Amino acid sequence: MFLPLSLLFSVAVSGQMVGTATASLASEDRSPFFNNLSLEPVGAGDLLYVSVANWTEVTRSYRITPDGTITLPALKHSIPVSGLSAAEIEKTIASALSTEKILVNPMVTVNVVEYRSRTVEVVGAVRHPVTFQALGQVRLLDAIARAEGVSPEAGTEVLLYRTKEKGGSGDVQHISLKRLIDGSDPSLNQLLQGGDQIRVPQAGKLYVLGNVKSPGAYPITEAEGMTVLKALALCQGMLPYSHKTAIIFRPKKDSAQRDEVVVSLKDIVKHHSPDVPLNANDILYIPDNSGKKITAEVLARVGTFGSSTASGLLIFR
Repeated sequence: MFLPLSLLFSVAVSGQMVGTATASLASEDRSPFFNNLSLEPVGAGDLLYVSVANWTEVTRSYRITPDGTITLPALKHSIPVSGLSAAEIEKTIASALSTEKILVNPMVTVNVVEYRSRTVEVVGAVRHPVTFQALGQVRLLDAIARAEGVSPEAGTEVLLYRTKEKGGSGDVQHISLKRLIDGSDPSLNQLLQGGDQIRVPQAGKLYVLGNVKSPGAYPITEAEGMTVLKALALCQGMLPYSHKTAIIFRPKKDSAQRDEVVVSLKDIVKHHSPDVPLNANDILYIPDNSGKKITAEVLARVGTFGSSTASGLLIFR
């Protein structure tokens, strides 16, 4: 049976296209079942699938040990793989098989089945604390976005706890939340790595009490900090007959007692003295001027009595 020339040409072209597509797939993706996980360096706890051609006893999954190695049944020594990519692990295993004269020209394929070594944790004042694997280019803002952003109780900074290096201590970085979000300093949006922890502390609170319209606890969410005038604005200002001075009760370091700082409200309002900064856990107390308040009450009563008397006399007449 003879096929038409056009059909033969179509079959040939189709076969060439299939071969080209297969070769392209092999070069771009080591295995469609592993979703390109093999491109990332591995570490302790990750799961590898090692395949050695024509050797079913060795072809299986291997969990990387805490010391960063795997052990193949045929080899005398463990193979260090931590920090290597799948392609580098393939060369390392093939070299070990050749060195120990087990195989002459071993064909080794390695794929990463699961990552556990690149854990990043986002906790604190975020909407949904999350733990995930930092695969690819994951930055600080990406991690906060995975936690669905910061909560309304978030403070003014982000704490980035870096992985502890061997023989050293971990690094803690204090990053301005405002500058990170508005992008004024792109270097703050750092690239993350396995073992990092992102903590968003809650905002410190200031307590305003005394002769004010809305006493209560107010979170300090501004990067510039809190001052006496800002606190008065938050509590909607002072009530009538307030004293001209305020008292700041400030916690003592390593003590349950507090220092008392007297502030002249009159001088601050008239710009005769600078606005006084306030710290988290400070208590701003606005006392009332009892003398003026009593005098005003007496005058009000006298006025009321006088008007009542005058009205009575007028009616009497």
